[in-house]
Formats: sequence, C-alpha cells, structure tokens
Amino acid sequence: MFDAFAQITWIDYVGSFGTLMVVLAYFLTQLRMMSATDLAFPIINLIGSVLIGASLYFNFNLASALIEFFWIIISIFGIVMWLRDNLNKKDTSNEQMD
Repeated sequence: MFDAFAQITWIDYVGSFGTLMVVLAYFLTQLRMMSATDLAFPIINLIGSVLIGASLYFNFNLASALIEFFWIIISIFGIVMWLRDNLNKKDTSNEQMD
C-alpha cells in the first residue's frame, strides 16, 4: 500500500490538486455557496482542468484527456459569457446615467 504512495511524482500532485479544485467548485455549487454563473466557477474549473491536463501530458489517458479538453473549452466559454454579460450591464448602466 505504501509503495504506491512512494511512486507518486510531482506531476501526480499537480493533477490531484487540479482534481480537488474541480470537485470543490462543484461541491460549493451544491452547497449553494457558489453559483455556476459566478465568474469564480469557470475560472476554478479552467485552472483545475489545466492542471489535470498537465498531469495527462506525462501520464496520458485518452478518455481523461477528452473530458479535460471539453472541460477547458466549456470553462473558457463560461468566462467569455460572464464577461459579455457583465460588460453589457456596465455599458447599459453608463448609458442610463448620461
């Protein structure tokens, strides 16, 4: 059992930390402590997925690489949507003040 822990490399820790980030973001949404529409949600998911992707670069697994690829794309999409929505809100509020 302890032999398995002795073989863990630094990149395994990187990927594991990424996994914890993704799971934490999901858990916080389930606790209603974070909304999926908050900017933090896709950012945490993006960072976590990139860290998992770094781990997969050294220890490749096709199924895991595919899900992380899509997770990264969806997270970027969420960030872009948040920026678009919030920049529109600021533009609208500035126009109303004029």
